[in-house]
Amino acid sequence: MPVRRLKKEQAHLEITAFINLIVVLVPFLLSVSVFTHLAVIDLSLPAQQNEKLEKLTDNNLQLEVVIRPESIEVGDRIGGLIERIPNVGGVPDLKKLSALIQGIKLKFPDKAEASVLPDNDVPYDTLVQVMDAVRAGHQVQGARMVVTDYFPNISIGDAPVRKQ
Repeated sequence: MPVRRLKKEQAHLEITAFINLIVVLVPFLLSVSVFTHLAVIDLSLPAQQNEKLEKLTDNNLQLEVVIRPESIEVGDRIGGLIERIPNVGGVPDLKKLSALIQGIKLKFPDKAEASVLPDNDVPYDTLVQVMDAVRAGHQVQGARMVVTDYFPNISIGDAPVRKQ
């Protein structure tokens, strides 16, 4: 009796559909990835206060911006309150804050550190706006507006508790 043998042919891979998928998927993923960039601001925690309070000198500014629900308090950790800026219409007066920060920067040009201390009731949007006002501002130089760094090294902490 003759033995029948099946002829085995090599199977061919059909990858046309896969290549079509890749051709469509790769440009789509590349175009979407452009919109996923995140803006990152380097922040650090404020340093602990020393027990000894040194006298304020020209190079010893420790700028603190305390954000309260009703005002912004700009001060020096050692020297105390510089100015209290009340809110205008329920929102922080960022123009007055920028002008004050610019004046402080002119007096202390070598300082780049500041601490922003929000109260628990302060909205996140307000915190970001105040950080932007402390970090950089716009100045007129000649006939054009220039972005100037004021205090780019920002530390974030909790606002000091008010004494009742």
